Amino acid sequence: SFKNKGVQTLLDAVCAYLPSPLDTESITGTDPSDSSVELVRHADPNEPLSALAFKIATDPYVGRLCFFRVYSGELEAGSYVYNPRSGKKERISRLFQMHSSKQNPREFIGTGDIGAGVGFKDIRTGDTLCDEKNPIILEAIDFPDPVIGIAVEPKTQKDLDKLSNGLAKLSEEDPTFTVKTDEDTGQTVISGMGELHLEIIIDRLKREFKVEANQGRPQVTYKEAITKPVELRETYKKQSGGRGKFADMIVRVEPADVDFEGTLQFVDQVKGGNIPKEYIPSIQKGFERAMKNGVLAGYSMDKLKVTVIDGSYHAVDSDQLSFEICAMQAYKSAVEKAGPVLLEPIMKVEVVTPEESMGDVISDLNKRRGQVEGMESNRSGARVVKAKTPLAEMFGYVTALRTITSGRATSTMSFSHFEPVSASIAKEVLTEVGGRVDLIK
Repeated sequence: SFKNKGVQTLLDAVCAYLPSPLDTESITGTDPSDSSVELVRHADPNEPLSALAFKIATDPYVGRLCFFRVYSGELEAGSYVYNPRSGKKERISRLFQMHSSKQNPREFIGTGDIGAGVGFKDIRTGDTLCDEKNPIILEAIDFPDPVIGIAVEPKTQKDLDKLSNGLAKLSEEDPTFTVKTDEDTGQTVISGMGELHLEIIIDRLKREFKVEANQGRPQVTYKEAITKPVELRETYKKQSGGRGKFADMIVRVEPADVDFEGTLQFVDQVKGGNIPKEYIPSIQKGFERAMKNGVLAGYSMDKLKVTVIDGSYHAVDSDQLSFEICAMQAYKSAVEKAGPVLLEPIMKVEVVTPEESMGDVISDLNKRRGQVEGMESNRSGARVVKAKTPLAEMFGYVTALRTITSGRATSTMSFSHFEPVSASIAKEVLTEVGGRVDLIK
């Protein structure tokens, strides 16, 4: 496409062989007020509007562009659309049909077409745009959590504002890229899906936002989990002048059920109003807040099951905040006794290599604690090695692979899942970050 060779033939083939929007019968979505109700939209300009925003881009001339595909109805320039995620109406002031890097203004975008809009305030990738009187939520795009982070800082102090502005715009465009400030060190930490992802972000900062940034050593995003159930009683008492604070609960903390989707599996088994109903949501909120900081080294905990069995309260001193603080203390005490483990991100690695280098590639993956899952040949005769390897061992892998195979092998890497780390490696990691090594058995 760089030399404009074969592009027309390819586009003609797309028109000739790929299905038209009318060939797909209909698209289904859910009702924003009740997710169990399924709604159907047909590819018909007379039906209510439904469109999916699949990309947000920043253009130096027109500002933020929202790319979307219209599934039903028509979207007119200057009209209002409803965003069920935020519950707000957005005005799309101008519409464009994108043609390479040019924008062709359009009065409306019809059913089945892809267009770009300007003038919105709060639309994110994966949002549904619909008619306010006929709301619908189309199937959103599922984005994995970032698995690798690096600290960045501008080379000169005057670039500080430009850096934060550039990072904010890039994180708006890319939902798998996050920016946060580390509370302990005050550093700006950017996280993404791999080394290459973050390299491209740094490069874009330089090219598009003219910011030179220094970067730190990549850090792996670990998570924490527990291995056994623990039951305990936690009491929170505070007496100062006047009204005090009091909360008391018996909770069982254990690993979440295998088929549970979500983060906190909360079960209320309190009988006879020993803890009043209005305090139960505060207990849940306390555990949800506490799960963001694990006991080993402050890494978040992904899944947990908490059962509130019993407790007591004081008619004057108990309030919602007391029970929330008590829940946070109970989390800390229980997790310390529940066999906490460190989870590390495991990556799916695929290496395409010539036959003669295959042995070296496999032995290198084994050295990196990798598990080779299979080998196959592709059409060109090269061998494809599939493996699962911890991300912590994959830094600088592209360079090492080039050295092993004299530059003839290529690799792709994508996130697979989190897996517990062996005790010896967990101790190394916790020693490095100043975590609680004494809790690893």
